[in-house]
Amino acid sequence: MTSRFSDRELNFLVAINVVILVVATVLSKGDFLDVYNFQSMGGQLPELGLLAMGVALSMISGNGGIDLSGVALANLAGVVAATVAPMLAAPDASPWIYTAWFAVIALAVGLVGGLLNGLLIARAGLTPILCTLGTQLLYTGFAVVLTGGSSLRVGDAEPLSAIGNEMVLGVPIPFVIFVAMLLGVGWLLKQSPFGIRLFLLGTNAKAARYAGISQNRMLVATYALCGVLAAVAGVIIAARTASVKSDYGNSYLLIAILITVMAGVRPQGGYGRMTCLFFSAVALQLLSSTFNLLGISNFFRDCAWGLLLLFFLASARLSLADLRSFVSITRSSAPPHQSPPGATQRTTEG
Repeated sequence: MTSRFSDRELNFLVAINVVILVVATVLSKGDFLDVYNFQSMGGQLPELGLLAMGVALSMISGNGGIDLSGVALANLAGVVAATVAPMLAAPDASPWIYTAWFAVIALAVGLVGGLLNGLLIARAGLTPILCTLGTQLLYTGFAVVLTGGSSLRVGDAEPLSAIGNEMVLGVPIPFVIFVAMLLGVGWLLKQSPFGIRLFLLGTNAKAARYAGISQNRMLVATYALCGVLAAVAGVIIAARTASVKSDYGNSYLLIAILITVMAGVRPQGGYGRMTCLFFSAVALQLLSSTFNLLGISNFFRDCAWGLLLLFFLASARLSLADLRSFVSITRSSAPPHQSPPGATQRTTEG
C-alpha cells in the first residue's frame, strides 16, 4: 500500500482524472455524472485503448520502436471481414456463425499485418517508424480498393451488434473486452518470460543478445501481437458503428500515441505499465467528453492533442536528461578508492 501511494507516475494520472472529472462536473452542473454518459464513454474508450496498447508494446521493444499502422490495420481487418464473412455465412440466417467468421477473419488479417511489420523490421532491417508508416499507407490502400473509397455496411447480425453496443451488468461489452485484453497483456509483460525478454531487449539490446534472446524473434512476436490488438479494435469499431471505412478514425493514431506517452512508456524502450496506460486512456476519454460538453470543435481538439503530446514528450526527455546528469554528478563526486588499513602496497621495485 505504501509503495502505491509513493508511485508518483500513477498518482499523477489519478490526479489528472480527478481534476478533469471535477471540472467537467462543475461546468455541466452535475450532468456529466449521469450513468448514461459514463456508459457512452465506456463504449468509446476501448477503440483508443487497444490501439494505444499496440503502440506501447512497440515502444517497449526499443530501438526506436513504434507502430503507426494500427488504425489502418484495424480498418483493413474490418473491411476484409465485412467483405468475406457474408460469403461464408448469412448474417440473418446464421448470425452466430457469421459473427464467428467475422471475428476470425479480422483477427487473421491483424495477425498477418502485424507479422508483416515484424518481418520487415526484424529481417529486412527497416526503421520501425518508416516501416509502419509505409504499411499504414499499404493497408489503407487495400481497404480503399475493397470498398471503393466509401463505407461498407456490416451484416445485420445481432451477436456482432451486441459486441459493440450491449452491456453486461451495466458495463459496455467493449469496455469488458478492453479490460480483459489489458489484464492479459499486463500479465504477459510482468509474469511471462516473453515480458522479461521484451523489457530486457528494450533496455539493452546488446545484453539481451548476450543472454541468448533472439531480437528478430522477439520483434516479430511483438508486432504480431500489436496487429492482433488492432484487429480487436477493428471488430469493436465495426460492431459499434455497423459499418467499416478505409479512413475511419483519422485522429486515432495521434491520440493513441498521446495515451502511450502520457502513461509513461519511454520512447527509448524498456519501460511501460498497463495500469498507467489504463488511467491515461480514461483521462483522455474524460477530456474528450468534456470537449463535447463545451461544444469545442474538432480542429481545436487536434491542436490540444498535439500540444499535450509535445508537452509529455518534452517532460520525458527532460526527466531522462536530469537522471543522467544526476548519475554523472554522483560518480564524479564519489571519493577515490582507498586501500583498507594494514594493506601492503605494491611497488615497481625489483
